Amino acid sequence: MDAHLPSALHDAMSTRLGDGWLTGEACRPFGGDDSRRWAMPAAVALPRTQDDVVAVVRACRSHRVPIIARGAGTGTTGAAVPTQGGVVVSFARMDRVVDIRAADRCVVVQPGVLNGELQLALAPHGLFWPPDPSSADACSVGGNLATNAGGPRAVKYGTARDNVLGLVAVTGAGDLIRCGGAYTKDATGYDLTHLIVGSEGTLAIIVEATLKLAPRPRAQAGLRVLYRDAATAAAAVSRIMARPATPAMLEFMDRSAIALIRHNGSDVPEAGAMLLVEADGDEDTLPYALQALADAAEGDGMMALDVAADGSARDRLWAARRALSPALRTIRPGKINEDVVVPVSRIPDLVAAMEALSVDAALPIVVFGHAGNGNLHVNIMYDDGDADETARAQAALPKVFARVLALDGTLSGEHGIGLSKRDYMADAFSAATLDAMHAVKVALDPDGILNPGKVLPPREAL
Repeated sequence: MDAHLPSALHDAMSTRLGDGWLTGEACRPFGGDDSRRWAMPAAVALPRTQDDVVAVVRACRSHRVPIIARGAGTGTTGAAVPTQGGVVVSFARMDRVVDIRAADRCVVVQPGVLNGELQLALAPHGLFWPPDPSSADACSVGGNLATNAGGPRAVKYGTARDNVLGLVAVTGAGDLIRCGGAYTKDATGYDLTHLIVGSEGTLAIIVEATLKLAPRPRAQAGLRVLYRDAATAAAAVSRIMARPATPAMLEFMDRSAIALIRHNGSDVPEAGAMLLVEADGDEDTLPYALQALADAAEGDGMMALDVAADGSARDRLWAARRALSPALRTIRPGKINEDVVVPVSRIPDLVAAMEALSVDAALPIVVFGHAGNGNLHVNIMYDDGDADETARAQAALPKVFARVLALDGTLSGEHGIGLSKRDYMADAFSAATLDAMHAVKVALDPDGILNPGKVLPPREAL
């Protein structure tokens, strides 16, 4: 048993959870996430039921022990890292698809079910859950909800917050609360469902979710459009998004991203910017939707437009996008990846600012992402074995956020805040707004035991 864990807590949880209560070296795999941060938890709980989670929270509250909810550990901001020790609650054993309600177009799930496994379970019903982060095969639905995850399909179908109908959750007081349900319209009381989604386990621990499903499209087709520069590509994004037919995906790559994938063998021609556009629907309507998107994509600065109508052609079209993240490691082994958001009209300003910052920092900066909602991934590449390059990369990060906020943008579109962006929240929000957030935190987590130190900066820092 960890020396910092109260013996009464250890004994009670060991009795209740049996082999679902871990201490010592067995806790080590639960200490990190994809942020490359790591800390050793005092213990790990692997509950099987909602009542188990209630018992863990109440026991931890009575001893003022921190609790960190954990999905699959694929987050990039350190939100699942137990920086203050405490008990990690892993949902690896609460991973069931509880009830597929095809007639109501919703599904009830436990938080530990993986996104990819859920999609496989829904496929025979002709349905899918829209959030599609790049880690979909490995990430959990609970983690998707905690961070309000998105992905390329968010431009048409929305993020996790747009695709959840109800939750069962445990507050920091150890109370089980139910909000929302298997209905799409609700004007009853406060919207706790969408407040908890995106709160990264700081307000309540999700133990069950009712998710909104969409019909699986019968046909898809895509476009690859090359432009002279980021400004003309962004103008095309505005034209595309103004059309009645919303694209299923709308991805952007800047000049440096195109150069990178060309260097790694892609057949993409040289260009200043590129858009990948996808339409979905049925066999009868898809050609018209695709033509409307192609018409909108045309305009000043367009260099080439290629259509991918069948499955193999679409796979080739999207291969460049899928290859981009792995290719980044061929530039430098270290990467700071920030998922910032700016208004679509400000995309050229952000790209130009990142090109200037790249020169100033003497480091490669690659920009790509979900253009339809202005959610771009700014990748600062550096050699993490080189102290000087590491320092320059870290010094560049505040400049990225400062520029994003100056462009009326926001710090995160889908990764969340966690630990890595917490200290920039005071730049993004006024003191009064942060005070309101703290008040919500106190109401649902009166002793501050749920994921302490994440999302909100300490009051004394404001």
